[in-house]
Amino acid sequence: MLPGQAVPDLIRQGLGLAARAAGDWCDVFRPQGANTPMAAGNRMVRLPALFTQSRAPGYGEPLWQGIFDAAYTQPGDYLRGAEGVFFIAQQNRLAGPLCVKTNRVLRFQRPAGPQMAGMNRYVSTHEVLELLQDWPASVLPAGGVGRGALPGDAPGLQSSPSWAVLLPVLPVLLRPGDLARDDLGRAGVVASAALSDLGWRLHIKQAAS
Repeated sequence: MLPGQAVPDLIRQGLGLAARAAGDWCDVFRPQGANTPMAAGNRMVRLPALFTQSRAPGYGEPLWQGIFDAAYTQPGDYLRGAEGVFFIAQQNRLAGPLCVKTNRVLRFQRPAGPQMAGMNRYVSTHEVLELLQDWPASVLPAGGVGRGALPGDAPGLQSSPSWAVLLPVLPVLLRPGDLARDDLGRAGVVASAALSDLGWRLHIKQAAS
């Protein structure tokens, strides 16, 4: 009979062999600090990886199963390859890692004074504290396809567009009222922020620039 630790090791090795046969090479980044987690200096290894879903992937379905040797990775790592940018949400000993496919890059700020999550404005940069910069995230319209995997809407957010956001565990604690901006220039205000075993789940109300 195999010892307990040998079974997870064999599973990881098998996933690594499958990825080598059918996947693409990915760069793995491990965030260090609050800014630019995928900076060149955070690259730690290159490995073959494949990402799959139990059904045909569709819009609003950010969760993917990772097939790669997870002996080299941990939750919160980013993988960048031909299929896009993913972060590892969870690694189980007896299964492939659960990954989130990202589609936007976010920065977060905190107002120096009181700020309500429902306010439809974006304060000037002279009034804010920089929290995080250049974090790849899954950003989807709240209430769209795949909403069941995300937190419930905060009350009173249906009058204007809002986003459902998934991020890994971060070096700072986000809270309602924090400000967000994506790589398209869209601004938003965090309406709810929940930290789970899979990372951050945010509901962000889009704000006027």
